[in-house]
Amino acid sequence: MSKDTIHMQNNETQAVTRNPFSLLLDICENIGHSIMSFLQTLGRLAMFIGLSVGKCFTPPWYPRLMIRQFIDIGYYSLPVVGMTALFTGMVLALQSYTGFARFNAESAIASVVVLSVTRELAPVLAGLMVAGRVGASIAAEIGTMKVTEQIDALTTLSVNPVNYLITPRIIAGTIMLPVLVLIGDVVGVFGGYLVSIYNLGFSPGSYLTQTWDILETMDVMSGLIKAGAFGFIVTMMGCYHGFNSGRGAQGVGAATTYAVVSSSIMILIFNYILTQVLFS
Repeated sequence: MSKDTIHMQNNETQAVTRNPFSLLLDICENIGHSIMSFLQTLGRLAMFIGLSVGKCFTPPWYPRLMIRQFIDIGYYSLPVVGMTALFTGMVLALQSYTGFARFNAESAIASVVVLSVTRELAPVLAGLMVAGRVGASIAAEIGTMKVTEQIDALTTLSVNPVNYLITPRIIAGTIMLPVLVLIGDVVGVFGGYLVSIYNLGFSPGSYLTQTWDILETMDVMSGLIKAGAFGFIVTMMGCYHGFNSGRGAQGVGAATTYAVVSSSIMILIFNYILTQVLFS
């Protein structure tokens, strides 16, 4: 056996010996890289939120742009939120009747419907619907403006892009989503009322009395507080991903997807946090 053959075999043996350690190092490197990327993204998001919130309280303001966002976020989202709340209340009444009938507790349907809608279902579902409609629209619009260098043009014209693009959307989303949720509360409870009266055979007077007796101010206020937080989250995520979108159509599409997914996840997370704070 030649010396070259022996040397090659020794190198192969050393490579095999190092493989487990190299694999472990690669795994640790990938984990560390993922953690660092997550922390960098979190830091950029925190700085973006701080800058955007600060600009909401400093001039210049653009009332016409705010009114336009009030209409786009609030008025145009009303059919989607209304239909969602209506059929959610109707389905909730049917499902509650199916379950409570096993325990002869059908009289609790009115209480379950009104508390579920006002506390949880209306704000969460409205937030998710608005995230799918408004969050994606904001990310696509701002992302397209970045790709076509319109944001750079605003800076060239001495117009602060944060005041011009982000502030009106954040203010409109934070204000209009509670309004949508309040309408959704009424529509959702009305949907449960329709099913209970015309399908399940409840007495209208008795149903309305039970609904009014069980409902408290805090039940409605908690849903509105959640709605304000969700509106802020949806508009903020849309603006953030739009401002940080990649180049080209693929970058804008990815920003739109990230805006909807991140908004939806954060809505569910903060729903639990706010519920724990408000009802602990």
